[in-house]
Amino acid sequence: MAKSKFSKEEKYKILKAYEKGELILREFLQRHQISERTFYSWREKYEQFGLDGLERSNGWKQYSKELKLAAVRDALSGDYSLIELTHKYEISSHSVLQGWIKLYNGHRELKETSKGRNQPMTKGRKTTVEERIEIANYCINNRKDYQKAAEVYNVSYQQVYQWVKKYEDGGDEALKDKRGHKREEAKLTPEEKIQLEMKRLERENERLRAENLFLKKLEEIERRRR
Repeated sequence: MAKSKFSKEEKYKILKAYEKGELILREFLQRHQISERTFYSWREKYEQFGLDGLERSNGWKQYSKELKLAAVRDALSGDYSLIELTHKYEISSHSVLQGWIKLYNGHRELKETSKGRNQPMTKGRKTTVEERIEIANYCINNRKDYQKAAEVYNVSYQQVYQWVKKYEDGGDEALKDKRGHKREEAKLTPEEKIQLEMKRLERENERLRAENLFLKKLEEIERRRR
């Protein structure tokens, strides 16, 4: 099972071990149980900010709507890397910023993060659609560390698990509150149900196409900055 948390000292040792050139990258990543994306993220942080860049962010942070918008606009300008922006705006991780970018690109409103606390909670809380999308993206981008996402966003482990599963199965649409919708859909004819499902698939395909194009653009900006 992959290790979910590394201290800055452990990250530093792993980066230095790779410099010895004893293993090819794929074998090296398998030995240390980290992804290629994680490895390059650590290296970029270390090259730009030294050991401080490898510091693990703990606990919940509150972000204003204005800060989110400023960070997203800077990211889309292409003048900064995601790593630079996480330090500029003191964001807990670049995956959090990526979640904001996806919301903005999907024409969703960026709202102030609800106030929470650092310790895990066993009970869930009410959330908006935008929050559920942000939390699902955060969890997926952090190797599905459900407990970490629950702590960061002050929600329950079970909530995070369900939102991630729904998001992977049906995208943004699946995270909307659909209480009462099942009763309405039960009244539809078989033909109407087929048409409704086709519309859902069309929306999901369109969302995936837009997201893929956006991510390719973002990756190209990141490559040009290396």
